[in-house]
Amino acid sequence: MTDVDLADLDTFAAVARARSFRSVARLRGVSASSLSEALRRLEARLGVRLLNRTTRSVTPTEAGQRLLERLAPALGEVSAALEAVNDFRDSPTGTLRLNVPTAVARLVLPSIIGPFLAAHPGISLEVTTDDTFLDVLAAGFDAGIRYDERLEKDMIAVPIGPRVQRFIVAASPAYLAAHGRPAHPKDMLNHACIRHRFASGVMHPWEFERDGEVVKISPTPRVIANNIDLEIAAAIQGLGLIATFAGFLDNALKSGALEPVLEDWLQPFSGPFLYYASRRHMPAPLRAFVDFIKRRPELGAGGVASVVHSG
Repeated sequence: MTDVDLADLDTFAAVARARSFRSVARLRGVSASSLSEALRRLEARLGVRLLNRTTRSVTPTEAGQRLLERLAPALGEVSAALEAVNDFRDSPTGTLRLNVPTAVARLVLPSIIGPFLAAHPGISLEVTTDDTFLDVLAAGFDAGIRYDERLEKDMIAVPIGPRVQRFIVAASPAYLAAHGRPAHPKDMLNHACIRHRFASGVMHPWEFERDGEVVKISPTPRVIANNIDLEIAAAIQGLGLIATFAGFLDNALKSGALEPVLEDWLQPFSGPFLYYASRRHMPAPLRAFVDFIKRRPELGAGGVASVVHSG
């Protein structure tokens, strides 16, 4: 058994945890067929089936589950040992894999990644945009960026990006001239609205607050989309009211293509956090990224890490 390929064992562990060849293939930039071949090679070497595969699911067999339970800590130690060697380099090398929501990819990371990669030429960056409640560490990412209400428990959280952000409701001047300007959030129930549907299928209600009064509404949409550029274009064309991150609408507001409404009903909220698991040997690219955003307050990092406890 000593001639079992470590890479094949690592492939098995990744696929077994994710329960998907496609998701692991996408993350690693390889084909699903190459991963499947690695699993077949490992199963042939061990003489036992490790995964049950159907067209719809991948699940560990009893033997596969037992192997995974024993293998995961060992692979973690191998990874930590290799990272320890990385400490002796003049500059860290490797790939930093981040999972972030769309708003962060569009509004926060662009001002950070250029200076970070310039400071660390040996590091490459892989960013996956995802607005779901994915367990990013189990999916193979080094860290995630989320807003505080979405932070996973027992993670270290470091502020990244602007510490205060806002939502805004806006419409085109032509739409407001034709349909009037809402004076209260409930007025929007009588307006055409442009709603965002997330990949999960959810359309979050619009929430407003003023002088202690909280109002949540789910207006009937005239347009539903899962692409912010299309939603903004629809608003500019006068198809209805849009509610989204203020940063998405900066250009349209500055040009006058859109006008804000109900501004006194929209309260600021906390900016995003980079979060990652506490571990003895942090991957060198992640450690470099954490140190970088702590040292660069002009990029909105905030500078102090915090721990999010369970309970």
